[in-house]
Amino acid sequence: MLLPIADLGHVRATAGRLIRRHWRALSVVLLLHLVAALCGLVAPRAVGILVDALTRGTATATGVNVFLAVVAGAVLAQAVLIRFAQRQSMVLGETVFARLREEFMAVVSRLPLSTVERAGTGDLLSRTTHDIESVARTVRFGVPRVLVASITSVLIFVAAIATHPLLGIAMFAGVPLLLLSTRWYLRRSGPAYQRQLASYARLSGSVSETVEGARTIDALSLAPAQREKIDAALSERLESERGTLRLRMVWFPSADFSFLLPVIVVIAWGAVLLDAGNATIGQITTVALYAMQLVAPVSELIMWMNEIQIGTTALSRIVGVEQVPADRQQSGRRPADEHVVVDDVRYAYRPGHDVLHGIGLDLEIGERVAIVGPSGSGKSTLGRLLAGIHGPSGGSVTVGGVPLLELPVDDLRRHVALVTQEHHVFVGTIAQNLRLAAPGASEAELEEALQVVGALEWVRAMPQGLATGVGSGGVVLTPAQAQQVALARLVLLDPHTLVLDEATSLLDPRAARDLESAMSRLLEGRTVVAIAHRLHTAHDADRVAVLQGGRIVELGPHDRLVAAGGEYASLWASWHSEESGHA
Repeated sequence: MLLPIADLGHVRATAGRLIRRHWRALSVVLLLHLVAALCGLVAPRAVGILVDALTRGTATATGVNVFLAVVAGAVLAQAVLIRFAQRQSMVLGETVFARLREEFMAVVSRLPLSTVERAGTGDLLSRTTHDIESVARTVRFGVPRVLVASITSVLIFVAAIATHPLLGIAMFAGVPLLLLSTRWYLRRSGPAYQRQLASYARLSGSVSETVEGARTIDALSLAPAQREKIDAALSERLESERGTLRLRMVWFPSADFSFLLPVIVVIAWGAVLLDAGNATIGQITTVALYAMQLVAPVSELIMWMNEIQIGTTALSRIVGVEQVPADRQQSGRRPADEHVVVDDVRYAYRPGHDVLHGIGLDLEIGERVAIVGPSGSGKSTLGRLLAGIHGPSGGSVTVGGVPLLELPVDDLRRHVALVTQEHHVFVGTIAQNLRLAAPGASEAELEEALQVVGALEWVRAMPQGLATGVGSGGVVLTPAQAQQVALARLVLLDPHTLVLDEATSLLDPRAARDLESAMSRLLEGRTVVAIAHRLHTAHDADRVAVLQGGRIVELGPHDRLVAAGGEYASLWASWHSEESGHA
């Protein structure tokens, strides 16, 4: 499943909204380019006048000096205007791009996690990196240059017509070929570039998941299969690049010939008009110079049209993220209490293939429940349903009588929060990382949270303490330290119900035990659901739920389940013997 791609109408509406928002700045840019283009038309006209004067023998030294002064002044004025026009274009481009990037990141941060997981990280990653870069290049450079080239081309045509209407008509000789070839190209390039960008997303996702799962791939001898997957992604990437290249190989030569053709036609047609006495050499020279002057803006227009096509395709992928449907519908109801109930829940990642079958679990307020079972039994999936990340395919998960998916996300996280073995350190200081959970937290509150998870000592030992920069370009935290930071964020978030999915897996057993003991004191009175392979968590829990094949096969206190001699007793005996062996 890939994320949506916006249609052309939606992309146009977005572009129109941006233009309306920045129309004043855009008007200044257009005016500067317009005046600069007018200055650029002075030299060919002046040359034509001088040629006619020389032909008639009326040229004087003063006239030549005036000619040189006018041309020099026009060139100087054009250079100054272009400098300011390009600066304003860049400022406008950066402003528009910054706003677009902020809006996109706001949309991405609100995406349903369930949708992101089904789509895969490769597609979203390519949109937030490669596609954003393509749009940035288009906004910063492409749009301003296309405006300049378009304005200059129109003014050159007008100037040519004004110089000599019959000769000016010859300037349009290449237009039919240009229109036909461009229409042919645009009808095929959109799908071709969408395929190209999608192939990049596929390749990026395959490579990133291979790097992240390298140990698992090596342990399960999956390298040949993964290599085939990457080779297939590379082949698709290569073929998509060849497809767009074939289009350019047809369009570019046609476009090149279409804007060289007017020069040839103007000279040939001018010779006919000159022979008939309907044009002067100066007029022919002026229009020929205009035709030659037209080559630069039209060629630039052609070049940037291709880049804009890529940018438009990238923008359609970026804007398409806005079309991801919400995975929850707020009802406005408020939970009566913190009582979490799982009632006959089923869940399927693919329709018709349930991984959870009729799960029922009534969590008493303040109770600690451990969920155990073999790998693949559905423990993590149940944890995500308990945290409201996924909605059940059947049945319900409620807090205080209200289904989790009917609560706004911000309200939901104050009731239920999930911490997994996956963690992330954001670029910034340690304090900024912690304040993601509690923006208004004081430094004393941050240190208290770090103290709870056993991280205060090493944080104080950092070069600048809480102000130490971490993440890319900063101090690199160990996996265990990063996990402690994630747990400290949880402490600051202060939800009533906690779902801990292997939350201490990156710590050594003794440190994990100490951390869980410290958190146990802090979390007194809160409901805790712990999903773990280390069964000492189950030993300390009020009840243990044993999952097998997506069903709860046993439920009860540790001692009673051990005495029953069932599935849990076997797991406990196996884990206990392994721990004794390690000791």
